[in-house]
Amino acid sequence: MPSISTVASRRASKTLHGPLWLLAASAVFWALEAWLVFSVAPSLDTFPRLLVFSECVGLSVTVCALVLHHFRWISTAAVVTRWVVIGIVAIPVGYFVGHAFGFLILDEPIRFISHGASHLVPIIFTLLGAGFGLHLFAARERVANEAAARSEAQRLATESELRLLRAQLEPHMLFNTLANLRSLVKEDTQQAERMIDQLIIYLRSTLAATRTDTTTLRAEFAQLRAYLDIMSLRMGPRLRFRLELPVDIERVAVPPMLLQPLVENAIKHGIEPKVGSGSVEVIARRTDAGVEISVTDTGLGLPPQVEASEPADAASGSYGLLHVRERLKAVYGQQATLTLHRLEPGGVCAQVRIPQ
Repeated sequence: MPSISTVASRRASKTLHGPLWLLAASAVFWALEAWLVFSVAPSLDTFPRLLVFSECVGLSVTVCALVLHHFRWISTAAVVTRWVVIGIVAIPVGYFVGHAFGFLILDEPIRFISHGASHLVPIIFTLLGAGFGLHLFAARERVANEAAARSEAQRLATESELRLLRAQLEPHMLFNTLANLRSLVKEDTQQAERMIDQLIIYLRSTLAATRTDTTTLRAEFAQLRAYLDIMSLRMGPRLRFRLELPVDIERVAVPPMLLQPLVENAIKHGIEPKVGSGSVEVIARRTDAGVEISVTDTGLGLPPQVEASEPADAASGSYGLLHVRERLKAVYGQQATLTLHRLEPGGVCAQVRIPQ
């Protein structure tokens, strides 16, 4: 997966679709142009000849515009300036080159200047048609740039929310852990040392996650293991957990701390309020569409009044799950999903699906 910070910039660079798609659309547009010229001035020429010249001129203008659009000194200019320059160059070049190809196709002598006012009609329609087409290209690019800017702003806002969420959750978790650690130092030094080791791993990975756009599933699961080890030392036999990550997807790139809110939510809302023990399982697997990660707990489950069809954030009442869903949308668009499933007799399964 590419770096999250490059997603919006890549969207901005795809303001024009593939060349084949553009050429096909251009061919249809200039066929309509030929029909319009023939309708306005039927005595000017036969429709087949007008169609040949219209297609040759139109496709030449399109190809010239595509070539110019990739020049560095043009591509770095403002959108309006760029397309004005492209129009000034592409329209006359496309007109003369297209006419030359048209005469070659018709096996006629090449000529560009004809006498009579009626022969101004093709020139006028070429200027209007090409100008309109380039205006559409400029409008598409402007809209794409605005969409990319909104996407980047959404990504930055989501990352800021992540840091805010960590700032809110970590002190509470850290204080509770240190309180338990203080007791363990006197009662069980080996368990205290183990908790310190896991706390170091957890804090180090959390700090690293705030400084990068992507991480791997292997690093994500290592952080979850450290967190769950700490929680199991705190909760004792009330918490059991299992992590399962196949070797072939260990290096799959994901947004950092994507799964942490799901695990915290399972413990906070599922296991801790429950009388007795419970378990949390985090299992990743490869699918035909990408990777699926399930976070399953045997806690209290979803409230009875919540419908299974509700969005994840509404169903859980958790800002953490709302945050995960928004991060998935910001990074993967509609290709990634987060869904909740009620389990019987109790518990919740949160499933994250990301594309590959």
